[in-house]
Amino acid sequence: MLQHALKEWAVICEALARGQQSLLLRKGGIAEADGVFCVEQQRFWLYPTYVHQQNDGVQEDARPLLHHAEANRPPTGKLRLQYWAEVGTVYRLHAELSAHILSHLHIWSEETVRNRFHYREPGLNVMMVRVYRARQVYEIDEAPEYAGCRSWVELHQALPNDDSTPVLDDTNYHIVTRQIDLLLTPTAYA
Repeated sequence: MLQHALKEWAVICEALARGQQSLLLRKGGIAEADGVFCVEQQRFWLYPTYVHQQNDGVQEDARPLLHHAEANRPPTGKLRLQYWAEVGTVYRLHAELSAHILSHLHIWSEETVRNRFHYREPGLNVMMVRVYRARQVYEIDEAPEYAGCRSWVELHQALPNDDSTPVLDDTNYHIVTRQIDLLLTPTAYA
């Protein structure tokens, strides 16, 4: 059972659900303490949001995925949860170049990555996540307290996540985690 969710662009949730990416680039929401992101939960539902995502926010070849996410948007006032994630390694990036060398592992545009990196003060968090598909889709009411520029949401009730299946099998997940680790901590393998 999971009761917490992490808000992320619906198109990113779709990419995670399809195994097209296994990382999240996080900065921090306006409603968070000092605007700083921290990993409050190790396991959480992916909460698709539609507020800030835009065509130019994703790489050009990911735009059909954005249109798909928009076309499958739940009715106003509803929230659809089917995918949840478990945090692996969390990296803190202090150089913008480090964020850009990951571009083949996610769908955000170069400008989105740059803007997130430089928002308020330079730096960015990269969360490696393993994504799972729950056996059913949960459509719940979107409560007023879920609104706002915050990363984490505590749902009114915990939802079952037993019998979930990983989006990526062990081998492919290991390949992605190894790539990210080699790119972000290369001296560990020298």
